[in-house]
Amino acid sequence: MTLIVGLGNPDSKYQNNRHNVGFMVIDKLVDDHNCSHINKSSFRGELFKSKNILFLKPHTYMNLSGESVRAVCDYYKPERIIVIHDDLDLPFGTLRYKIAGGHGGHNGLRSIDAHIGKDYYRVRIGIGKPNNKQDVANYVLSDFPKVQSDNLKKILEISTQATKGLINGELSTISSKYTLKENFNDGKKI
Repeated sequence: MTLIVGLGNPDSKYQNNRHNVGFMVIDKLVDDHNCSHINKSSFRGELFKSKNILFLKPHTYMNLSGESVRAVCDYYKPERIIVIHDDLDLPFGTLRYKIAGGHGGHNGLRSIDAHIGKDYYRVRIGIGKPNNKQDVANYVLSDFPKVQSDNLKKILEISTQATKGLINGELSTISSKYTLKENFNDGKKI
């Protein structure tokens, strides 16, 4: 079984925030699969299942994401875990993939690391960073500007395809096929 986790915040006011790109990809994946909704309060999140794949949107808010992931892992014992998240250290439009590693200051990853360890796949979606480090919280909790939101649909589509590939594929193959390195802040179309 594979568990795919999208990181974000559950309140509708966060729906289009940079911090919620993980939720956005999960929504696309759930739409692409014939999923059943699993309603179990102890999972502390929105969980869907399609055959041997689980899709999770933790409802613990970002900083406590690991609690929801741990609850689902304890119950289902997935062999592979894929976490989709925003990455401040990557320019907007950049997609990278890795297994294990540090949390890079991302509180959602920090929480997951504390609850299940670091041995999981990561789909890293670049959101860029503010000029002033003190603005990070406001930056990640704000919506994408129009110049970026025009390209976001394509970035989410590529992220979705890459995540599907990671379910059974090798990281090196997915990385070579789906990595995006460009910065699309200038508004050019991808």
